[in-house]
Amino acid sequence: MVEKTPHRALVEHRPWLLASLAAGVAYYLLWNNPIAELWLIALKGASVARLAIYTLRRARGGDAAILALALALSSAGDMALVLIFEVGGALFFASHVAALALYARNRASETTGSQKACAAALFIATPLLSYLLSGRMDIAAYSLALAAMAASAWMSRFPRSRVGLGAILFLISDWLIFSRFGPLDLTPLPDILVWPTYYIAQFLIATGVVQTLRADREAPEAFA
Repeated sequence: MVEKTPHRALVEHRPWLLASLAAGVAYYLLWNNPIAELWLIALKGASVARLAIYTLRRARGGDAAILALALALSSAGDMALVLIFEVGGALFFASHVAALALYARNRASETTGSQKACAAALFIATPLLSYLLSGRMDIAAYSLALAAMAASAWMSRFPRSRVGLGAILFLISDWLIFSRFGPLDLTPLPDILVWPTYYIAQFLIATGVVQTLRADREAPEAFA
């Protein structure tokens, strides 16, 4: 068997990241244009779905499969939110549970007091702020899974500069969505920032986890 060089690996696998970026940018530029809604829904879902494919192509094992599942559920949720908000919310809830399972399997061997405090603050503040922004108990209940996901990401062994930051950006994106239901009018921030913060969050999480999983297997050639 001929071993793949880093250059060949890039040629074969990096295009999935580029394809994901292209779909994400295209959706942001076109989401409010009067073109066929089904095309926009497909474009939206393709952005994160391609990150799931990238994950499976670049990493192996159970952790990679769980991350790909979380991304696939998010992709399905992205599309479902446009049609039936509650179905999209259920899919994202399942995505957070999958991500929580991934981070729980990969807890950091050592954590500082400040890191634990930050994780605790994320877990406590997320449902509280979600309720204050939305005024809805169902959204506050949903955000418990969101809070657990973010706190566990912060306590995992994955790089906080990518995965931890991505989890926080995910929170910000959802908070902007929740604000559309509540008394606080943040217009035009939700329209401008929801998609960029969400997509960048998923991109950072995917590449950060993959970077770590590849480093486990082949440290000299680990790169996302």
